[in-house]
Amino acid sequence: MLGSSGSWVACPAMGGNIRYVIAAGALVCLAATASAAAASVGQRTHVTRHDVRTLTTKGTPPLTTAIADPWLFNSSQTPMAFDKTRAAGARYVRLSLDWNGVAPTTRPAGFVAKDPESPGYSWRNADAAVAHAVAAGLTPILDVAGTPPWAYAKKREGVNAGTPKAAYLGEFATALAKHFDGSTPGVPAAHVFQVWNEPNVSLYLSPAKGSTYRGMVNAFADAVHAVDAKNVVIAGDLDPFGHPKSKKQKWNSVAPLAFMRSLLCLSKGKHPHRTCKNTVHFDVWSHHPYTFNGPFGHARNHDDISLGDLPRMRSLLRAGVRLHRVVSPHAVKFWVTEFSWDTRPPRRHAAPMNLAARWTEEALYQMWHSGVSLVTWFGLQDRGGRGPYQSGLFRHSKSLEKAKPKPVLTAFRFPFVAYLHGRSVGIWGRDGTSDKRVVTIQRRHGVRGAWRTVARIRSNSSGIFKASLKLRASTKDWLRATASGSGASLGFSLTRPSPKLRYAPFG
Repeated sequence: MLGSSGSWVACPAMGGNIRYVIAAGALVCLAATASAAAASVGQRTHVTRHDVRTLTTKGTPPLTTAIADPWLFNSSQTPMAFDKTRAAGARYVRLSLDWNGVAPTTRPAGFVAKDPESPGYSWRNADAAVAHAVAAGLTPILDVAGTPPWAYAKKREGVNAGTPKAAYLGEFATALAKHFDGSTPGVPAAHVFQVWNEPNVSLYLSPAKGSTYRGMVNAFADAVHAVDAKNVVIAGDLDPFGHPKSKKQKWNSVAPLAFMRSLLCLSKGKHPHRTCKNTVHFDVWSHHPYTFNGPFGHARNHDDISLGDLPRMRSLLRAGVRLHRVVSPHAVKFWVTEFSWDTRPPRRHAAPMNLAARWTEEALYQMWHSGVSLVTWFGLQDRGGRGPYQSGLFRHSKSLEKAKPKPVLTAFRFPFVAYLHGRSVGIWGRDGTSDKRVVTIQRRHGVRGAWRTVARIRSNSSGIFKASLKLRASTKDWLRATASGSGASLGFSLTRPSPKLRYAPFG
């Protein structure tokens, strides 16, 4: 696994109408011992009420979080939205940057596409969004998409998006990287760029081919790396499901693993081999692993990738790196740049609120366990009404200041999971908001029992804490974590809900 470590593995899908104790705070996992011999997280230790020791989490892969909200992040409430994003423990924001909004609709005389100061370019909206993000202590991910009318290689047909000329995209990438290189007065620096949204879907790139996308990525990456070798280019950003066109549906999507093999020039099978001499230039591979059957659920089709299938995508990515199909000046990372579940309420057929909160915690664990080092949640606030995009961390309100937090907010900000394995309880969590590194683990018997401290643990530098507690626990027990400055996590039941629960993540 990419950077994964530890002695216990992912558990089956969980769900169900579970009651939770909800408090503002963060989720924490701890381990404690009754003997001085237990000195590391990997040990199984007896816990007593009278001898609670503080253990230290050894090095683990990091996990960073981000939020994407194309409506709030482009509104009069943007500054407050970014403040709430930071308070939710996120350190990145994904910002849509429309090429066809920055570039002129018709190229004026003397237009030089590589020059950000050339007449016709309009950076005002992008500058404002980046400035607000940086002021809130967030790193912007600039997601470039949308083709100007003059930049098509293959124009739009019906609902399908067409294809930009790779050379024109590269010229814009040069202007973009120069504009945000930190040398423009009044414009903060930005160094993380994403090439297109869901290019395996013909609504966004048509034809949706890996070979076409490869040319776009290479032109873009070569341009921004030429401006600054430290710039980061994200490729992929794929939709999780493939399907053909039909009489009713005039667009198609290519299954993500098939699209990825085409892009990387790799064969099928457990031991891929090169199928062409072409290489692709990027620093981060990203995906959107939406899932219909819980945080450990698998997609029905082999080349589709939901949460439970992420290890297969990571394996193909590693094969591409090992076979020198990927060119990067950095160590190639694996990110999730969009993910969420709608909740009920407000959406009638979505996952019940508390189940969605539990699934959020487990999804963050599952992605981390699968080698993902950054997870982007789609939606800071519900869109309102009964339509889609009810996946916010806050309920909808005309005033974001008055928006009510969901349990999902605590789950996202301070995820904590606990799984019963015989006489041991495996715990994992991430405290992303406290400046203190000691978290306290508490246990409660039943829904209304008293919380009692059973362990303490120091998280590592990225806020991750992980342990295996030898604890006399049963399925009637609940665990939670608390930390100074972060409060309490949601209570996590050791009862495993039915793995057969199925809810659409959106729609």
